Amino acid sequence: MKSFTALVLLMLLCSNTLLRVSGDIGTATSYNPPCLPTRCGGYNQQQFPENGFFAAVSDGLWDNGAACGRRYRVRCISGPRGSCKNGEITVIVVDFCKNTPCHAMMLLSKAAFSAMPSQPFPTPTSTLNTQSSTLPAIQSSQ
Repeated sequence: MKSFTALVLLMLLCSNTLLRVSGDIGTATSYNPPCLPTRCGGYNQQQFPENGFFAAVSDGLWDNGAACGRRYRVRCISGPRGSCKNGEITVIVVDFCKNTPCHAMMLLSKAAFSAMPSQPFPTPTSTLNTQSSTLPAIQSSQ
């Protein structure tokens, strides 16, 4: 019985660790204006979240436009001249990367990029190594 309990506790510990490290590894840089029009909402200003944390994504995340409105939790893994602090941000996809090829997997708005917990503070031309995971969609009340 003791070995069974120990096995269950070990499995719970491992599953908790696996849940915390799951996600896509990629890069992120700053999203330069003009931000409108976007491929998701055109010229509609309502597509942007109030906190200004939005992103354009590269082909690998775009999913033929299904990425529009998708929320991602983004965590900085490493950056130029330093490591990252613990912490993460949440961004909403509003656009497809306008550059071909795209400079990064995810282009973050200036507000989101400047909030990335990287030290030293990232410059707008910096590229950060990131981990991102999809969050559940927000259900709208009707």
